[in-house]
Amino acid sequence: MKAVVYHGPRDVRVDNIPDPKIEKPTDAIVRITSTNICGSDLHMYEGRTSFEPGRVFGHENLGEVVEVGSAVEKVKAGDMVSAPFNVSCGHCSNCEHGLTNYCERANAPGIAGAAYGFADMGPWQGGQAEYLRVPWADFDALRLPEDARERQNDYVMLSDIFPTGWHSTEMAGLYPGDTVVIYGGGPVGLMAALSAVQKSASKIMVVDRHPDRLRLAEEIGAITIDDSKVDPVQAVMDETNGTGADCGCECVGYQAHDPQGHEHNNATLDRLVQSVKFTGRIGTVGVYVPVDPNAPDDLEKEGRVPFDFGLHWFKGQSMGTGQCPVKRYNRNLRSLIAQDKCKPSWIVSHELPLERAPEAYKNFDARNEGWTKVVLKPQMQ
Repeated sequence: MKAVVYHGPRDVRVDNIPDPKIEKPTDAIVRITSTNICGSDLHMYEGRTSFEPGRVFGHENLGEVVEVGSAVEKVKAGDMVSAPFNVSCGHCSNCEHGLTNYCERANAPGIAGAAYGFADMGPWQGGQAEYLRVPWADFDALRLPEDARERQNDYVMLSDIFPTGWHSTEMAGLYPGDTVVIYGGGPVGLMAALSAVQKSASKIMVVDRHPDRLRLAEEIGAITIDDSKVDPVQAVMDETNGTGADCGCECVGYQAHDPQGHEHNNATLDRLVQSVKFTGRIGTVGVYVPVDPNAPDDLEKEGRVPFDFGLHWFKGQSMGTGQCPVKRYNRNLRSLIAQDKCKPSWIVSHELPLERAPEAYKNFDARNEGWTKVVLKPQMQ
């Protein structure tokens, strides 16, 4: 089969590799029909992780089941399914508590949490390919409604970014009527804004500097703040009568840059502390890593962040962190899509065949104008 394979920093190629096979009775094989390029993929694409050459990218996957193992009862051939980016067994202590983002069986001993095609997240190949092996299929695979083939660009967001954006607002404790500031207007930040709309936030502020992202945020009613033109903290204060937002979402991660292009892994965290009110909550879903060998300074190479904990403590704020437990949210979010309550595909800028993945990665990584979200279609010619 064809797959998007990592060959080194900023070098991805569409190679022919062996098809996946049923390895355990609980497996399913899915023919991928839509698979997204995620902002998290860019950390690996840029060589900022331990992602090994030869691995296949892709953790935002949707497709049709073509084969199931002998122990699979719920999922059957012909079903359209969304595969959560979290690979999880359903039976360990964390999974039984709903923490499928920290499954204790899907990774190496002593490491909780696994994902498709992701650095340090287990051996699982990614889904930017023609086929994907889905383990523990009865537990993991989310069956989709009858309109799934026609609305793939909406439902494919259920594998990661829509639940992840929702999770950031959950960790931030967002209630109806609250004001929220979201740092980062990429796909996850835009999904956080969409989630805040669904939760009836009274004011949604999105901080970014890319005009195409800011336009998308404005389309769903967010107030946009261009941090290349104004001080974003002061802008939030001006919008909240000087008190700060009720809560905030960090949707950037450890490769945060200032408008001049200099990297500061503490930038959005510190600005959130400044932008959120006393006793407010912050939800951090932007990726941070324990080791960053190609970071620009020695502190960051050790995965450390010079975070303003003093002000955070002084303001009595709380912060939630970590990857999203997709299964906690994806069924309900599926229903919102199916009932036309929201349309997460509004961020999609490009639908491309798998063969154009190298071009897509290059443009998405450069944040070129108009490349807001890419969906790869392995069957597209």
